[in-house]
Amino acid sequence: MRKPKIGFISLGCPKNQIDTEVMLKELSDAGYEITGEEIEADIIIVNTCAFIESAKKEAIDNILDVAWLKKHRHLKGIICCGCLAERYREQVFEELPEVDAVVGTGSIHKIAEAVKEVWEGRKFLSCEKNECLRLGGERIVTTPDYTAYLKIAEGCDNRCSYCAIPMIRGGFRSRPIEDLVEEAKQLEAIGVKELILVAQDTSRYGLDLYGEYRLAGLLRALTDATSIPWFRVLYCYPDKITDELIAEIRDNDRVLKYIDLPIQHISDRMLRAMNRHGDSATVRDAVRRLREGIPGIVIRTTAIVGFPGETEEDFRQLCEYIKEAKFERFGAFPYSREEDTPAYDFPDQIDEQVKQDRYDELMAQQLEVHEKLNREKIGKTVTVLCEGFDPVAETFYGRSAADAPDIDGKVYFSSSAHPAEGDFVPVKITEAIDYDLYGEAE
Repeated sequence: MRKPKIGFISLGCPKNQIDTEVMLKELSDAGYEITGEEIEADIIIVNTCAFIESAKKEAIDNILDVAWLKKHRHLKGIICCGCLAERYREQVFEELPEVDAVVGTGSIHKIAEAVKEVWEGRKFLSCEKNECLRLGGERIVTTPDYTAYLKIAEGCDNRCSYCAIPMIRGGFRSRPIEDLVEEAKQLEAIGVKELILVAQDTSRYGLDLYGEYRLAGLLRALTDATSIPWFRVLYCYPDKITDELIAEIRDNDRVLKYIDLPIQHISDRMLRAMNRHGDSATVRDAVRRLREGIPGIVIRTTAIVGFPGETEEDFRQLCEYIKEAKFERFGAFPYSREEDTPAYDFPDQIDEQVKQDRYDELMAQQLEVHEKLNREKIGKTVTVLCEGFDPVAETFYGRSAADAPDIDGKVYFSSSAHPAEGDFVPVKITEAIDYDLYGEAE
């Protein structure tokens, strides 16, 4: 019997993307051919997100879209992986009969077995305990050659009242420094120039293994062992910003002066209801120490609007602080009511239109802040990691140190030198429009 061609759809965050990359490698090693064309696939694997309602809808829509290929082409099987599979397990089979296999987040190493079972006409379900999952593993990197993510830990212990991640991904587990150093070396060998550290809470890294926060030490070990030019850190928490981490970001030339620091709110009442670690003073202190300790740092943050019980006064406090703090990068989310989380049963749920109105107001306010900060860059030269050429706009584009992939803006620029993807290019900024910058290569 011939082996099936496998198609992949990967949804959600970079942490989920890394799971996709591990599964791709395992299937490739097992002799399966991977195709980028869904219409050619015999089996399609959908690696899903289920963090909020919109992510669940996207996952279901994708499954239903590829189910059309079962009726009208030669697709034989659909495998649902990731957070939706983990969170709803048997319900996936009941609600989506088009699905032939369910593979939870703790069972990604069973993917070859799932493919074999589906190809031979049998249903398959595996949702092993997340704590038993072997962390790391070889992978086929699906990001551009010059950029990759490094998952330094799995799971979460923070237990925010709105979040289902601990239920889906299990408790927080750090990977040993030596394993991460080895993986970074492998990524450097394939040409990676920007390594982005991710976890549910990167600032907690090491506490379970070493009895103390070791993110700063990990950054030092990674830069000592490789020559990768850019290291970027996402998903830190305000209550875990240590003096050592601030010093490492400040003094290590290859650690970008950029940090992702979700605050979620500034009202003490809301922070308590969200079960966030630390109060408004903790948030303000972390931001102040980062600004004072690391000149020129870019802070990205996020906030939730419309959380149960959020009053107009709570929302005004948030607006005022966002305006005051002048975060260089900011995103907001209307609260998503997630079953099996404590906040699902909280009283005083907020009307959907009120949530949307507050979101719109906050983002309109931030756009003004962002445009002002961008205008201040006109006339200055920034280093840009070139990501390609847009033939329609006839311009090159890329990201500066201040911009993480997919979530931040771009720098568009003209150049007579025709830089390649992955080249670092000095660009003099001449214009700022909304969240993007425009300039000329020097």
